Amino acid sequence: MPHTPASDVLAHITVLDLTRVRSGPTCVRQLADWGANVIKIEDPEADASGMGGPRGGPDFQNLHRNKRSITINLKDPKGVEIFKKLAAKADVIVENYRPDVKTRLGIDYDAISKINPRIVYGSISGFGQDGPLSGRPGFDQIAQGMGGLMSITGEPGRGPMRVGIPIADLCAGIFCAQGILLAIIERERSGKGQWVQSSLLQAQIFMLDFQAARWIMDEELAGQAGNDHPTSIPTGVFQTSDGYMNIAAAGQHMWLRVKELFADKAFDNPDFETAALRSKNRKAVNALIESHTKKDTAANWIDKMNKAGIPCGEINTIEQVFASPQVEHLGMAQDMPSHQRGTTKAVSQPIILSRSKSKLVQPPPNIGEHTDEILAEVGYSKAEIAALHEGAAIAAVSTKSAGAPAKKGK
Repeated sequence: MPHTPASDVLAHITVLDLTRVRSGPTCVRQLADWGANVIKIEDPEADASGMGGPRGGPDFQNLHRNKRSITINLKDPKGVEIFKKLAAKADVIVENYRPDVKTRLGIDYDAISKINPRIVYGSISGFGQDGPLSGRPGFDQIAQGMGGLMSITGEPGRGPMRVGIPIADLCAGIFCAQGILLAIIERERSGKGQWVQSSLLQAQIFMLDFQAARWIMDEELAGQAGNDHPTSIPTGVFQTSDGYMNIAAAGQHMWLRVKELFADKAFDNPDFETAALRSKNRKAVNALIESHTKKDTAANWIDKMNKAGIPCGEINTIEQVFASPQVEHLGMAQDMPSHQRGTTKAVSQPIILSRSKSKLVQPPPNIGEHTDEILAEVGYSKAEIAALHEGAAIAAVSTKSAGAPAKKGK
């Protein structure tokens, strides 16, 4: 099938996707979901472990929707020739190899920009394209540790703790996608492409945000604070009669609302009078609030606090997240076609444009599913394509679904 754009926003942009694992596919998914013609270039002999697991599994399905697949052996000279022919007509290339791999293959930015000066070339690495650690293999948890996140995550005294999602991978991918879009906008003025770089380490450090600023400006070193916000108090998790809830009542005006809601003279304690004092006496503040929240259900407290204008909320399981009427209203689980699952659901884009929509229109591809049609689109004849199938440059078109069929979406 020819490219069916998921949106009109990037429908004029062709992307060659050389990525694996998560950071790169996350970047490309942003472009694909907004309409780019993404051509996923796969090693004919690659295993599923580097692509989000089995093709029928939820991880692969969620990462690789709205793309087409071609198999090219980039270790074969004819395979490199095919790639360069595609690159000559493409707008964007995205890769997340180790920094030296693309150069060894002869498909680095300098090589490709000579045949297509307009190319925008996105690279994601573990630690940067150069520098003393650039040759190290990079993975999300390694970046979480080296980027400082694990030192401020978890409860004090319990040792370092990773967060529950691959946040360095995801953010590096999103930042690279943003950089690619910036380069495309700049190209409208200059007529030239450029090399866009991001890394897991850079993304993780950027995401430290105010915690990083506290150190580089004031040398104030953050530590672990568990469920408590490190600077805004009271903000944290509080026990109720049937579970837990979040309360975020930072600032003096919010503190006055808390005092009014609970109507307890104990809140007039002079040790709680200012934000600085509440920070110093955090445990006592939290204990006083929790002595009240334990007397009623989370739902009732959330209702009372919202009416009083105090920020608060449920602590949901993922199942409860997608059962939320607000989440259903936002359409965060969107129908998607799938070779392995029939009609299923995947997580939709968190961006809403008033005129341009993003949809999940193309199923995650079988390996090499679109090889012949993509080759034809760049000028290969039927005879040339047949000859390529006889050699090592490409593999036979896959018509089989990879991975065991899974349950269909609700």
